[in-house]
Amino acid sequence: MDISSSYNFEYLKNEAEDVVKEVLEEELEKDDEICKCQDCVLDIVAFALNNIKPIYKTSLTGSLYAKTVRHTEYFEAAREAVKYAIDVVKKNPSH
Repeated sequence: MDISSSYNFEYLKNEAEDVVKEVLEEELEKDDEICKCQDCVLDIVAFALNNIKPIYKTSLTGSLYAKTVRHTEYFEAAREAVKYAIDVVKKNPSH
């Protein structure tokens, strides 16, 4: 059975991606020393996402729950993960 042809996985979303991108956008505005090339930005996002707990949703209810994380300790954990990822990528850019 090919699971991808039997089910629509487009509804499966990791809300942590949006949180990390939001935090990174704030950091990019504050710190001119962050390289803003495609490779570095994607490396920062990937590194940060690999260091925080994912928040998957599949429905409107899940989406509402995920939106509440922006006002919790999860948001602060994401902020710390992004700052750490920025430091790592600054020291080891892939370009």
